Amino acid sequence: MSTIAAALPVHRLAAQQRQYGKMKITAVKVMVVRGTWDWNLIKIETDSGLYGIGEAYWGVGVKELALNTLAPHIIGEDPLNVDKLYTKMLMRTAGAGAQGGVTMTAASGIEIALWDLAGRILQTPVCNLLGGRFRDRVRFYRTMQVVDAPEDYGLWRAQVQEARAEKAGWTAFKFQGDGIPPKLDPTYSLPGHDMYTRGLTLKDLRVIGKSMETVRDALGPDIDFAVEAHWKYDVRDAINMCRAIEPAKPMWLEDPVPPGNIEAMARVTKASNVPICTGENLYGRDQFLPLVQQQACDIVHIDIPKSGGLLESKRIHDFAESHYIATAAHNPASPVGTIASAHAAASMRDFRVHELAKYIDWWQDLVIHDGPIFENGYFRIREKPGLGVEINPDVAKAHLAPGEKWWS
Repeated sequence: MSTIAAALPVHRLAAQQRQYGKMKITAVKVMVVRGTWDWNLIKIETDSGLYGIGEAYWGVGVKELALNTLAPHIIGEDPLNVDKLYTKMLMRTAGAGAQGGVTMTAASGIEIALWDLAGRILQTPVCNLLGGRFRDRVRFYRTMQVVDAPEDYGLWRAQVQEARAEKAGWTAFKFQGDGIPPKLDPTYSLPGHDMYTRGLTLKDLRVIGKSMETVRDALGPDIDFAVEAHWKYDVRDAINMCRAIEPAKPMWLEDPVPPGNIEAMARVTKASNVPICTGENLYGRDQFLPLVQQQACDIVHIDIPKSGGLLESKRIHDFAESHYIATAAHNPASPVGTIASAHAAASMRDFRVHELAKYIDWWQDLVIHDGPIFENGYFRIREKPGLGVEINPDVAKAHLAPGEKWWS
């Protein structure tokens, strides 16, 4: 492409390809594939035969809202007006405009499919449409699940060995610090606990500290790992947890207190020598605004197919970066949402690391792609249009949720 052509507006480039002015959105389709969660996969079709695929965050009601409420607002529209269509969907729902929840989740998935379609129209990777890329590879961390008996420190060592043995070659990990005590178990009756309190006893803090020091010893001194807390603790107990795990030098403690009180999160952040990472339950710039302005965390943790899609997440990053706060990505998605999220991450200046949670044997097989998705712990941007992948119909059909059909 010439320098002059590269400087032309997106729509003019499409016109030169004889596609702009002829192409309109004709359908929005959704199918739910049952993987680690029920993945809401989205397809945008056009009258040209071109289409785009995306993924919305998992959850009940996302498919119905996307098809019945949001889709009518974009049918017949020019698919290259991605930001306009995303804004229109939110403006036309929930009265004055949706601020979060299922509506924004569904709109985010449609927005991702629109970016994939735009990349296919313009024959360029999606990250190039988000301002270009700062990196060709996006680093990932592998999230491990709760061990069965946290006081059996041999189980932590075995989990480290299991994670490091995976062929993807992970260079960073996350371990579950919130399985101590197992709060969701109503039979848990050790002194000082019931399933509703947010406190940590001295024994809990000792076990958490010893567990994370065991992980550090098994990983070695230079391998990054995070610790998950899942919003379970009060402010003082969260601060005590930070002190307990500090000797293990984790890259962050994630979601130490419930997400609704930014001032409480700020108290923990200011008192802790362990970096605090949070944000996966927030939607859009407005909800991230006070978190960043109050310096209430060290890393914003954006769930990109949930928090507003690719461009909105880029804007959240840009605002955080202007306050010298780094960005990471939360991620329970299928390969479709994961790869889309990685394209956004590639376009962010101060992006650190991206999550892969609850990996299953056929995860990579859900999409058709060149080579392994992860190599040496990184996802590499392929020089292919859009997201660069197609859904594998055989694998998707084999794992459809009950009652689902191929692109219904």
